[in-house]
Amino acid sequence: MTQLRELRPATIEGAADAARVLAEVLAPTVAQGAILRRPRMVALAERLRLDARAVALLRRLRARRGPAPVRLPLPGLPMAVLLDPLDVARLLAGEPGPFEPAAGLKRAALDHFQPHGVLVSRGRVRARRRAFTETALQTPNPVHAIAPELTARAEETARTLLRRAGETGELDWDTFAEQWWRLVRTVALGTAARDDTALTDELARLRTRANWAFAAPRDEAGHRRLAAGIQRYLDAAEPGTLAAAIAAAAPDSDIEPADQVAHWLFAFDAAGITAFRTLALLAANPAQDEWARQELPGAGPSPFERLRACVLDTVRLWPTTPMILRQSTAPSTWHGRKFAAGTTFLVFAPLFHRDPDSLGDTADRFTPELWLDGRADEHPALVPFSAGPGVCPGRNVVLLTTSTLLAALLREQRFGIAAGAVPAAPVPAGIDHFRIRLSLLR
Repeated sequence: MTQLRELRPATIEGAADAARVLAEVLAPTVAQGAILRRPRMVALAERLRLDARAVALLRRLRARRGPAPVRLPLPGLPMAVLLDPLDVARLLAGEPGPFEPAAGLKRAALDHFQPHGVLVSRGRVRARRRAFTETALQTPNPVHAIAPELTARAEETARTLLRRAGETGELDWDTFAEQWWRLVRTVALGTAARDDTALTDELARLRTRANWAFAAPRDEAGHRRLAAGIQRYLDAAEPGTLAAAIAAAAPDSDIEPADQVAHWLFAFDAAGITAFRTLALLAANPAQDEWARQELPGAGPSPFERLRACVLDTVRLWPTTPMILRQSTAPSTWHGRKFAAGTTFLVFAPLFHRDPDSLGDTADRFTPELWLDGRADEHPALVPFSAGPGVCPGRNVVLLTTSTLLAALLREQRFGIAAGAVPAAPVPAGIDHFRIRLSLLR
């Protein structure tokens, strides 16, 4: 009885902590849309500062409980939230085993529109699909072979955006997103796909279902339509596109290239959000704006190192993938506590990206320089594109596309903040990009 009395308060305290993490970290993040953003919930999260509250809660738990992961008692889905930056590095380095990227919850979501994608694959087929993806996306190269064509298309997109914005004097998200998707479809699939909004609308519809993961049945017919629509452009691969890079990689039937492209298009949505947010941060931070503009003179493909750093710091401040999941394939021990095989470990990126305990004053400031001066390398839990063997293979393609479009826009125009909560400092933990409007400055 004495032993039970000694254990009971700790058990109650642990259960209360887990309940708070579920209510203040997981629930708001899922509600905003893990696969496709829900505008109303994003607006509510910004208004109630839910992202900041989630980070504050996890920091309090770490200070009081120590660095061990917080167990979440979800029925049939054992889960633990990491609190220690070094644990993030360990988790992401330990894949595809003993920490598997194809976590059950992730598979349940992504299966809706890419059931054969790399992220939901396992074993030998995953290794082959990953190798194909890295070949097609030229993962190690800062400047992909499609860069000349991409540059021309980005410059055309920038001209269209500035012309549309000039009609009202402002650039809003809807205008930006429409032209961003035209650029993405062209870069990925060719000029014939540029105006194929039905294709990306089908993807968005399936992603809406994917937000519900296990709770929504798969729309098999919808996935077949999406895959067939993508495959049509892959079969007629246009030079200077990612479709041509896929053809050059010569995929066999196990690769399922249409599903890989579905994931790339999904990722390009997050990239567009980040590009627009980066414009907003540059508009709110004149010193960083001038710093980035110093590398703009000249035309043609470029690594645009400073603009890439701006994009990276935007994703640090506002992660488009706030929850990184890995599922253990064997029992593991963290800070003296044992976790069973099958536990899903969750990295809540905002905790580590906004952590003043390690980042100091930089935590809530737009500081793109830290990606070029070595400071970011000192923090293993800064993972805007994940890390380790499962690092995003499209990282350089995303950075090339976003920085090239940003360069084309900034060469022609200066921007200010017309609407939206984008102060220079401290940068808010959450942002509703749907309502940001940028003014065109003379």
